[in-house]
Amino acid sequence: MNDIEAVEEFATDLSEMCTHTPLMAERPLVWTIIANPKAGGFTIAKRWKQHREILRTYANRARNTIQRPGPAMPSQTALEADHGTGRLGALGLIPTLRPNHAGDLVRRLIDEALANKPKHPGERSPFYLIITAGGDGTSLEALTALYHLPPQLQNSFAILRLPMGTGNDGADARDLDKALDLLVHPSNVQFMPAVELQTASKRKGPFLAFNILSIGLDAFVTHMTNKMKGHLPGDSYKLWVDIATLFYDRIYHVATMQVEAYDKQGKLITHFEKELLLLAFGISGRRTYGAGIPILPDDHNICGVEEMPLLKKLKLKKLFTSGQHANRSEAHMLSATKLVVHYSEPILAQMDGEPVLLDREDFPINLVLTEPRIPTLRIQSY
Repeated sequence: MNDIEAVEEFATDLSEMCTHTPLMAERPLVWTIIANPKAGGFTIAKRWKQHREILRTYANRARNTIQRPGPAMPSQTALEADHGTGRLGALGLIPTLRPNHAGDLVRRLIDEALANKPKHPGERSPFYLIITAGGDGTSLEALTALYHLPPQLQNSFAILRLPMGTGNDGADARDLDKALDLLVHPSNVQFMPAVELQTASKRKGPFLAFNILSIGLDAFVTHMTNKMKGHLPGDSYKLWVDIATLFYDRIYHVATMQVEAYDKQGKLITHFEKELLLLAFGISGRRTYGAGIPILPDDHNICGVEEMPLLKKLKLKKLFTSGQHANRSEAHMLSATKLVVHYSEPILAQMDGEPVLLDREDFPINLVLTEPRIPTLRIQSY
């Protein structure tokens, strides 16, 4: 079975769930499945076999136990994107073919929704469900486009991010069955914030992250992992963590970083000057990156890790990769909605796995937690 066949088989079961989902049952539901056929969840045989069994189980459950009162249909965008037999369009499936394809598709769906706004009083507008099936890159592209959703459509969209990549830190659940629960059980729409990086030079950015935005060592690891993707077998992120532990400060000079932290009201919480190996800023606490590394293991949404001698790095590396670092003196854990960061050397930043080089003239930078803007699904609580 080739990658496209696997994605089509995947979408067959997923479309069954979309047809029956209780989500927004009082409104017409329009769904679109944006899938990356090259994602590990499709191409790694062992993972695909597991995912296939889960999908079959959930599709059967939806078919046999859920009776949706309102209509559900694939989007016009999906139908028009199918230049073949029409089979993929009928499933609401659009395989991604190039970088930022997912973002372009979300923008087309927004245009479709604007064109389909009710023209008569009492007419119910369609509710657009976007399902991404890929890794963090696919998720980031779709979320970045959805971040600019017009205000009049805020209550007409939701996104569900399925964990079908190699790294799934940006998915709605790390396990596929937990993510699919959001389709087969009654769910509410909740809005999620982003972290925005603003540079002083204005030549770069602003950049958005919807999981963790960070600068320093881990951004270097992300950069090298992406650069060598396809040349190294399996998940090379942890290999580059080991390499970076040994050599990062020989490649990038670790200088003093001045950090000012502010609360939601703009009040200064704390400030410090430290030589930091990395500084991570999440949309909340209890978040992972690098395929499950819990850099934010508690409720704090910010972690700074101090530079340290090599032997100490080697000794403590396991604590940081397993989330046991929160109480170490080398880790600075705090909660804030804005950071102002001054730095005098070039350094890499990463936004949900997408790196960018920040030069001296880009500083100071602002890292800002935005207002909640991304419509996501959460199981209803009674």
